[in-house]
Amino acid sequence: MSHSLRVVFAGTPEFASAALAAIHGAGFAVPLVLTQPDRPAGRGMKLQASPVKRYAVEHGIAVAQPPSLRRAGKYPAEAAAAIEQLRATPHDVMVVAAYGLILPQEVLDIATHGCINIHASLLPRWRGAAPIHRAIEAGDAETGITLMQMDAGLDTGAMISEIRTPISADDTTATLHDRLAQAGAKLIVEALVELERSGKLASTPQPADGVTYAEKIGKHEAALDWRRPAAVLARQVRAFDPFPGGVATLEDGTAIKIWAAAAQDSTNNAAPGTITGVSPEGVVVACGEGALRLTQLQKPGGKRLPAREFLAGFGLAAGQRFHIPDAN
Repeated sequence: MSHSLRVVFAGTPEFASAALAAIHGAGFAVPLVLTQPDRPAGRGMKLQASPVKRYAVEHGIAVAQPPSLRRAGKYPAEAAAAIEQLRATPHDVMVVAAYGLILPQEVLDIATHGCINIHASLLPRWRGAAPIHRAIEAGDAETGITLMQMDAGLDTGAMISEIRTPISADDTTATLHDRLAQAGAKLIVEALVELERSGKLASTPQPADGVTYAEKIGKHEAALDWRRPAAVLARQVRAFDPFPGGVATLEDGTAIKIWAAAAQDSTNNAAPGTITGVSPEGVVVACGEGALRLTQLQKPGGKRLPAREFLAGFGLAAGQRFHIPDAN
């Protein structure tokens, strides 16, 4: 099936490529894709194209990769050229998903129907860079996707539609990301079909209360602070899979990555960070409240392993202690 609505798409990671594939697969014309410049990645730090660029190239869609779209920024010439290219590319609407560049008002104004953003939270909760991680970390019962008419603020635009999903007790950022990417893809295609049919999309302003910001995840957050409650640390481990992982550092400086853990009650009065039990079922560590059972671990240079296999190649014993990170 083909559609007359022309869609310029802007996005970068896997989350965005799922939406681009759905839009293109539904038969909408995509005359241009914007994505971030190729970045060095992997062991050899070779330049790698974003998932969105890879999809576009495989399907013969034109790609632009400006380092910025702000004329007043560090790359005024590249920004001006990209804005000219957008103006010269006839399109009806721009769809933006995890693009990673700020869109100035003049870019938002180019398409007849403006820019629709696919945002991975139930706005106004978790505006900003890392909504999936922060929803898990905070223990939210549910999250979802909100389609939003973009304005110049940070995720402040009027809401077009949303789709909700519960956050289960074993969801990680990886599993929730994949579910939300599919939900976002479905929601944006429905919205584009409706926009083509009726020529407009109804939207409602975001409520003023309940606004929270999802700060970008920093590597420095990986260190597990054993003074915190075990339930909080268990959520942190799930939120930080696949990046940056939870990190437990032994007193000798060996940093062990923690990929799965469960909170449990503790009758032990050991100091936070003390290993109180080691068995094939997991390594139990005393916390500020309760204890954390580490069930999937990774030694430096090793692979992620279930506790049983990890312990076969790395000795840990009750009484050993993990370092408490400096309070930042």
